[in-house]
Amino acid sequence: MRILFFGDIVGKIGIEALSSLLPSLVKKYEADFVIANGENSSTNGMGMTENDLNMILDAGVDVVTLGNHYRGKRQIEYYIDDYDQIVRPLNVLDFDNGYGSSCFQVGEHLVRVTNILGTAFMKENVANPMQSLLNVLNDEEPTLIHIVDYHAESTSEKKAFAAFFDGKISCVLGTHTHVQTNDAYIFKGGTGCLSDVGMCGAYDSVIGYEYNGVIDRSIFGMHDARFSIANEGRQIVCFALLDIDEETGSCRSLKPYTYIDGRIFDGQANL
Repeated sequence: MRILFFGDIVGKIGIEALSSLLPSLVKKYEADFVIANGENSSTNGMGMTENDLNMILDAGVDVVTLGNHYRGKRQIEYYIDDYDQIVRPLNVLDFDNGYGSSCFQVGEHLVRVTNILGTAFMKENVANPMQSLLNVLNDEEPTLIHIVDYHAESTSEKKAFAAFFDGKISCVLGTHTHVQTNDAYIFKGGTGCLSDVGMCGAYDSVIGYEYNGVIDRSIFGMHDARFSIANEGRQIVCFALLDIDEETGSCRSLKPYTYIDGRIFDGQANL
């Protein structure tokens, strides 16, 4: 089974970038299933409205995961239970709507998708990530194919989590930092890991946001500086392509990709 997993969609430009490229990517890579993180897809990059969700689904995404901005738009409390395609963070302690782990029928196979928030450098009130996933493995319907979106700051936390669950799940894909990492790895037990998939949004930006606001806050210490989505210029789309063994659930291959303005990026920066 081939699965495309897209990193954080940032703003409307991120939805536009994904929508324009996804049909051709599904065809090119012969994808059977598409997952994308949508927690930053709203106009200001915090949360996801129902309209944002529907645009992402209309683009061809099968499942939308979330992250620390799961309640960035409070309206999600009223619509999340109407959409089986949303998987919100499993281990949040103050939100009962929706599901943090769900199964999806893909051809003749079930695919479980789980969304988890990390703890290092994060402010959210969450249950222990490892125990939360152990509860799913012990209590929920077992599936051979199980993809985890681990939404966290720390790359080492994400890889340690994947190592702990090696052989028990198919792949751990990191989101949240918006910067694609060069550490795709498959453990001996068959579990794949990529610390961060990257983002979909404005390439000429700081993780999808205009330069000035980020500079004011991070360089000059202006804590009230506002972050604004960068809505112009080149578009970047980051994703991972997974090849999962349907008989064992193991990750046979895991490769990150970056497209800029619709063309594959070879790692060489150009003006």
